[in-house]
Amino acid sequence: MQNWRTQARQTVLQAGNGRFLKVEYHTVELPDGQVIEEWPWLITPDFVNVVAETAAGEYICFRQTKYAVEGVSLAVTGGYLEPGEDPLTAAQRELLEETGYVAAEWIDLGKYAVDGNRGAGTAHLFLARGAEWRQPIDADDLEEQELLLLTRAEMRAALQRGEFKVLPWATAVALALCRQDGG
Repeated sequence: MQNWRTQARQTVLQAGNGRFLKVEYHTVELPDGQVIEEWPWLITPDFVNVVAETAAGEYICFRQTKYAVEGVSLAVTGGYLEPGEDPLTAAQRELLEETGYVAAEWIDLGKYAVDGNRGAGTAHLFLARGAEWRQPIDADDLEEQELLLLTRAEMRAALQRGEFKVLPWATAVALALCRQDGG
């Protein structure tokens, strides 16, 4: 199988100087030679999501609202990578800023394209184990949120009930639980 080839790019929108969103039209050539004009492509920063388990075996998450989500959702720690920042370094920074916790063990759960056809950044997912509280929260989040500590059974039940309403959060939780269950 062959990948599509980008022949040209045209920027059609830059929000926030392109730091948080840039929209391009690509001219792409398919393996069979067909050319598609104005293929929409979204550029957003890569981000991390962290499923953190405390030394006591509880999972750190939030109950919060998000602009694109109806009602309240459970969430894991996460945020954008700074320019040039390594994903693990970003994950460790976000965990400390958002929760005040640091973790002894870090497991890479993978790197995933957010939208296989339109771009929209890359998700870097991690499981942090042995997390211990170190300092007060120093987050710059805009949403109201409540920090929660859930047991593994509570985390699994919340996932199965659809309480993690953002796909990367649900994916990170599912992968972390699968990993810890030996899968």
